[in-house]
Amino acid sequence: MKIKFFYIYILFSLKDNKLYIGYTENLKLRLGEHFNGRSMATKNRRPLILIHYEAFTHEKDAKAREVFLKSGFGRSQLKQALQNKLEEIGYKYLN
Repeated sequence: MKIKFFYIYILFSLKDNKLYIGYTENLKLRLGEHFNGRSMATKNRRPLILIHYEAFTHEKDAKAREVFLKSGFGRSQLKQALQNKLEEIGYKYLN
């Protein structure tokens, strides 16, 4: 039996020092689109680095997680969970 995965991912823009939170069913393809400027959402925010991703086996769970992480409380939790990485890359909005 083949398991299908659904992903949420967090990118960091080295240009504007901000985070981008996204959802995809094909992480490798979607990251290529972001890194090569084929995504309108991040085209002008390159270069980007992947700092986090999560895999889910149910699409609704992944989409719900994406919505949560984009909320104020979700972003706060995300910053807390990734504090060391965010400090390492120079993220300015930890507090």
